[in-house]
Amino acid sequence: MSKENLTHVMWNLSLIIVGSIICATGINGILIPREFVSGGAAGLALVIHYLVPQLGIGVLYFLLNIPLFVLGWKFVGRRFFMWSIAGMLIFTAAIQWVHVFIPVNDKLLSALLAGIVIGTGFGIILRSVGSAGGTDILCVILLKRFSIRLGTTILAFNCLVLLAAAVLFSLENALFTMIYMYVSSHILNLVVTGLSQRKAVLIISKFREEIATGIMHEMNRGITVIPAKGGYTGEEGELIYTVVSFRELARLKRIINAIDSNAFVVITDTLEVMGHRIGNQPHW
Repeated sequence: MSKENLTHVMWNLSLIIVGSIICATGINGILIPREFVSGGAAGLALVIHYLVPQLGIGVLYFLLNIPLFVLGWKFVGRRFFMWSIAGMLIFTAAIQWVHVFIPVNDKLLSALLAGIVIGTGFGIILRSVGSAGGTDILCVILLKRFSIRLGTTILAFNCLVLLAAAVLFSLENALFTMIYMYVSSHILNLVVTGLSQRKAVLIISKFREEIATGIMHEMNRGITVIPAKGGYTGEEGELIYTVVSFRELARLKRIINAIDSNAFVVITDTLEVMGHRIGNQPHW
C-alpha cells in the first residue's frame, strides 16, 4: 500500500472512530438514562432493548443492519459498502464499550445536547467515505437517486420510530425525543455540507467586464455571461452567473463592491453542484 493510500485509509478510519465514539457518548450518556429513543436502526434497537432488556443494543443493531446492507450492495458503490461494514462494526463496538456520564438532569437540555452531540457524531462519520451502517445507507441511496437531503431522510424515518415510542412508552419522552431528532438532523446537515455548501450568484452591473475579470483572475472561478433585457427600460445588457463556495462569498462581495457598489446581486443556496473543481457532491 502506498503512503498516499495509507493516509487515506487512516484518515477515514479516524473519522469513523471519532464519530462513533461521539455518538456512543450521546446514546449511552444521554438517551438511555433519560429513556429517550434514537433514530434509524439505532432507534429501533433501543425500542426493542427497552422492551426486552436481555437483548443487547449492539446485537440488535447488527441484526437490523443486514437488510440495509443488502440494499447498499445493490444501490451504492462497493467502496462505500465495504467502508460501511467497517463503520458498522466500529459503531457497534463503541456503543458496547463507550460509557460516559453526562451530568445534565433537565430533560429539555438533555434533548438539545443529545441532538448536538449525536448529530455531530453522525456528521463526522459521513464525512468519511463510508457510514456507520443503519439508515445512513438508506439516506445515501435516496440522496444519490432522488437528491433528498440526508437530514430530511433521517427526520422522516425518525418520525416512525417516534410514533412507536409514543405508543409503547411515555408520550412526554417521545416529545423530548422529537426535539433531539430535530436538532440532530440539522446539525448533521451542517457538519456534512455546511462549509462546503455552494452559492449561486447572479450579478447585474454596467461594469460587467471588470467584475468578470476580477472573478476569473482573483478568485480563479468560471463565469457564464447571459444576454438579458430590462423589462421596464428595454435596455439590452448581460448578466454574470457564477457559483462559489460559502467561504469565498465574502471575497466575491468585496470584488463586486470595489468595482460597482450599485451592482444588483442575487445570492441563492444550492442543494448540489456537479462539475470540475467547484462541485460538492458527496464522495459516496
